[in-house]
Amino acid sequence: MSIWTRIAAALSSLAHGQGLTAIFDNFRASPAPERSVAFTIAVIALGAKMAKADGTVTRDEVAAFRRVFAIPKSEEANAARVFNLARQDVAGYDSYATKIGAMFQGNDRDMLVDLMEGLFHIALADGTYHPRENEFLMQVASIFGLEDREFKRLRARFVDGAPRDPYDVLGVTPDTPLNDIRKAWMRAIKSSHPDVMIARGVPPEAIKLAESRIQAINQAWDDISARRAA
Repeated sequence: MSIWTRIAAALSSLAHGQGLTAIFDNFRASPAPERSVAFTIAVIALGAKMAKADGTVTRDEVAAFRRVFAIPKSEEANAARVFNLARQDVAGYDSYATKIGAMFQGNDRDMLVDLMEGLFHIALADGTYHPRENEFLMQVASIFGLEDREFKRLRARFVDGAPRDPYDVLGVTPDTPLNDIRKAWMRAIKSSHPDVMIARGVPPEAIKLAESRIQAINQAWDDISARRAA
């Protein structure tokens, strides 16, 4: 059964009048394979809310979900249903973010970073990074409990012109010994391996998220190594 079929089943289980926030309550105690459904719904739902943050919903922003997920033609209707439910839902994005943050706290906290990366992909799909999108993402990250430094690290990876600090990317400081930085680099690479991401609940359909992360992590290590060797 594909993840999109499982999403359709989850939506069908909603009682009359229930919104997507009920989905996140239902999946809160679920194992990783099922929470991958919640992860997918979370990215699409928050992405739909963000798509209106700059005042428009463009074809590019809707198509941006394909940058995060592999969506077969036969499953487009299920993905669209989530998007449209989120756009029509009277619940605000802060309600979504609060429920999602509670669902992925603790040992699943890395899922929140995965989710933020998906949202950055969607925000930049139209080629611009609108100030309202930045405000939206900052507030979602805050609700998730992510530190400001962590948000800036994510933004630097995706947004041209944003300050980029390789030490921030690896979560270390310029005073950290090189051997410890190397360990931080190796931990970051391991955490971004597709098998590890799938094990914590990221659906295989969204593993392309790992590509830009690994590239940024390796670039940060190369930059720091070059600085220390100079």
